[in-house]
Amino acid sequence: MKRTDFLVEIGTEELPPKSLLALAEAFRDGVAAGLDAAQLAHGAALAYATPRRLAVLVRRLADEQPEQQIERRGPPVSAAFDAAGKPTRAATAFAESCGVAVGALTRITEPKGEFLFCKASRPGAQTAVLLPGVVQAALDKLPIARRMRWGAGEAEFVRPVHWVVMLHGEEVVPAELFGLKAGRMTRGHRFLAPKPIALRSPGGYLAVLERRGHVLADFEARRDRIRAGVIAAAETEGGAAVIDPAVLDEVTALTEWPVPMAGHFEPRFLELPPEVLIATLQDHQRYFPVRGKDGSLLPLFVAVANIESRDPLQVRAGNERVVRPRLADAAFFYAADRKATLESRRPALAAVTFQAKLGSLADKSARITELAGQIARTTGGDPNNSQRAAELAKCDLVTAMVGEFPGLQGVMGRYYALNDGESEQVAAAIAEQYLPRFAGDQLPATGPGLALAVADKLDTLVGIFAIGQKPTGAKDPFGLRRSALGVLRILIETGIALDLRELIRTALDSVAANLARLGSAATPIPDTAVDDIYDYMMERLRAWYVESAGGITTEMFDAVLDTRPASPLDFDDRLRALAAFLKLPEAASLTAANKRISNILRKAGEQPNPRVDPGLLGDPAERKLATELEELRTEVERLVTSRRYTEALTRLAALRPAVDGFFDRVLVMAEDVRVRANRLALLAALQRLFLHTANLARLPG
Repeated sequence: MKRTDFLVEIGTEELPPKSLLALAEAFRDGVAAGLDAAQLAHGAALAYATPRRLAVLVRRLADEQPEQQIERRGPPVSAAFDAAGKPTRAATAFAESCGVAVGALTRITEPKGEFLFCKASRPGAQTAVLLPGVVQAALDKLPIARRMRWGAGEAEFVRPVHWVVMLHGEEVVPAELFGLKAGRMTRGHRFLAPKPIALRSPGGYLAVLERRGHVLADFEARRDRIRAGVIAAAETEGGAAVIDPAVLDEVTALTEWPVPMAGHFEPRFLELPPEVLIATLQDHQRYFPVRGKDGSLLPLFVAVANIESRDPLQVRAGNERVVRPRLADAAFFYAADRKATLESRRPALAAVTFQAKLGSLADKSARITELAGQIARTTGGDPNNSQRAAELAKCDLVTAMVGEFPGLQGVMGRYYALNDGESEQVAAAIAEQYLPRFAGDQLPATGPGLALAVADKLDTLVGIFAIGQKPTGAKDPFGLRRSALGVLRILIETGIALDLRELIRTALDSVAANLARLGSAATPIPDTAVDDIYDYMMERLRAWYVESAGGITTEMFDAVLDTRPASPLDFDDRLRALAAFLKLPEAASLTAANKRISNILRKAGEQPNPRVDPGLLGDPAERKLATELEELRTEVERLVTSRRYTEALTRLAALRPAVDGFFDRVLVMAEDVRVRANRLALLAALQRLFLHTANLARLPG
């Protein structure tokens, strides 16, 4: 069996830069999955992508399938032959589908009767015959939100397709995709190498495109070259480039032959907040800002051209000319915005809809002001600063700067609050309200910021649940999953023991009152809403713990969640205590005992007595367990009340010999009804002590 490299390249008009890498990886994975499904042996599958192409290179692809073994059950024998014993159409059709004669079929007897059976082998199909279908299937499955048509044809893709390359070894694969016949002719850089380029074989794809086409087709190699070039250009000017990974990826997706070069802007623009400068350079121009040795921004940037110009000074001047009006606009917005205070902008929030049923941003501001104040009071913080920050939190959304740069919401609120004479605490809280914005992001550092961030996220979460629009599947337009995890991270990582269900109930009451006032409460909020929201939020923690906390399993998570801890911080304490307990030598035996107790109590079908009667303890083993249990109970309950769960479980581990002895010597389901009930009460008391921390019955083993 011969094995040679395979290449497929789809040449297009400029592809969407923010989805280019995802499309390339999905194309590669789809081709590899199709080859595997077709049982075609192959080596590594590599993805390549530029603004004008998606390509997959598969190493050492076999030229045919292995011999195919066929084992199929056919129609019942009674239907396969007529009264004279001649094959019916059912028999001949089955034989044809197997590629054999009727006489080559055997029979198999099953409980449902006797059936025709085919067990045969046939040569595998040629790879060249299968590849068009494999590639087409991979293209059909690409994550394209909206496909477009072009010209008079019926073909659809993310952008118009202009050429298709399909080579297996040195041979062109006969195929037609998007109304175009596959060939070996690729294309280079639109301006530096406009003529078609012939590819002899897949192995030379990258080298030929780079040497003759002025195209770096490898996305990662192109990104590395851009990063190195940007760093070098900034260092030449005496600075250090600010390289945002998302901007770097986007610039990589916009270029085929990247050429970094530095540029300057007027020093007067350095009077703008640094976040504004960075947003202008990055978001609008896809330029990289430059910092000096002291960390402050320099009047410099690094742009990446998609062409190697004969006159780079002209390209540099063009970049500088383009960025100047952008910075001038930002300076104008900043000056104009500071002429009005945030307080004076509060009435304008009433004209901005937050959500149709939940009202305006003014309604949301009123709700989070009340909730932030309560959180501050509960945590011993400053309710006045928290509530003042909440009143002003959304006011920067109606400023010109945030209208132009939505990503600066909160950031500009802080600058404007300080300009208005608000306190540092209030200003910082306005900036911190959106933290954490993503996984691993920093948390609010101030008390008012913490209260505001929790209130804002919880209000959104509770409000959307209240109107019956909780996330389904992958759709989460209000970012509720992120909000839920953000609230939980704040409460856990900053060590705040807030009762989550009580907090949800307070937020829900505020939303319900708002809905009633707005006339939006046509559908009543279900009685289970508090528990539904609690469950939704706590479930967001599962992946967070399993991925970030070493040794935490999903079963351990369930064991603690089963006890319904009031606060997320309490949940965290219990989970970490359980993880420590399970490392003890006594853990396996006590876990098994708890599972056994749970099964016994469930099968007993009766409510155990709340207290154990010492007079009914006849067996020495049950008296020993009852005595040790009673000796530990007060101490364990004291430790649990202090949230010292690790110490509580460690003390309970001392019960292992007594528990083992009880199950070895005592028959729980005794014939005497009173004795049986007393033993069930003893087991229930033991279970309750463990349930103060976790339900060990949920653990495996």
